[in-house]
Amino acid sequence: MSIIEAQQLSKSYKVFRKKEGLLGSIQGVFHREYKVIEAVRDVSFSIEKGEMVAFLGANGAGKTTTLKLLSGLIHPTTGEAHVLGHVPWKRENAYRRRFSLVMGQKNQLWWDLPAVESFRLHQEIYRIDKAVYDRRLDELTSLLEVKPLVRQAVRELSLGERMRMELIAALLHAPEVLLLDEPTIGLDVVSQRRVQDFLKFYQQSQQITVILTSHYMKDVQALCKRAIIISGGTLRYDGPLAELVEKFSQYKLLSLQFAGEFNADELQTYGRIIEHLPPRVKLEVPRHNLPELLSNLLARYSIEDLEVQERPLEDVIAEVFTAAKSQSTEK
Repeated sequence: MSIIEAQQLSKSYKVFRKKEGLLGSIQGVFHREYKVIEAVRDVSFSIEKGEMVAFLGANGAGKTTTLKLLSGLIHPTTGEAHVLGHVPWKRENAYRRRFSLVMGQKNQLWWDLPAVESFRLHQEIYRIDKAVYDRRLDELTSLLEVKPLVRQAVRELSLGERMRMELIAALLHAPEVLLLDEPTIGLDVVSQRRVQDFLKFYQQSQQITVILTSHYMKDVQALCKRAIIISGGTLRYDGPLAELVEKFSQYKLLSLQFAGEFNADELQTYGRIIEHLPPRVKLEVPRHNLPELLSNLLARYSIEDLEVQERPLEDVIAEVFTAAKSQSTEK
């Protein structure tokens, strides 16, 4: 049995639609109009023990709602889910001791107290043996390079330091499942790298199961081999991250270095010019007829060097979101 299973999971909300003006407000007292918003719609997937899966989607796609369903914070409208053999929204103590949810935009630490005070509270809540607690705290603070900061008030820490403290709080009770919602949002490059390196090492050494949502594709590429894409509340892709570009990208990038003169306007007949720094030009070209384009270019121009690249992952993901949104609009 998979560690995480979701079957046709759906969540919808009724949102009050207020009319404009004083008259609209008065009418709303006697007759309220509602709009149904489907945050998640018939989403099904399964995740095995020890997997680290990227859960991707644009803002409002349903990513965070899905994580809240899996953590039991909210109930689904329809569908089923099991995590570690538990139904999340039953909120059983046995389940709550086996997972953690970290949300990059929300704090679980006491703002005006040192982080270590929040850690001690977690020790009591999860009934962690003192020797085990001391060992885990020492290990986690060392790995995340924050040992000298645990007695400093949380509000005095930088954003990157606070996020590392949040991860420590989430991992003190050694959860088997870790749900990460934008863990590096707003962090500088150095802090992002520290969090990435830690998560990669910890997940591999502990073999915990992780679902990661992030808008930073470097997080995704550094940590995950599998991606689930959700758009408009519906699952659009579930498979290897490495196959995502090949499956959805219609274009490749072609970098050319010319030995002689060339006509930039004429090059536009081969593809879209995205960079022009003579004698180098970078083109975005259709991937299906790349061999023919290369043959024509080599016959027409004197070229010293060329390189074919895949488009950046974030561009391909954006293309998937745009296509999914267009399909939803047409329906």
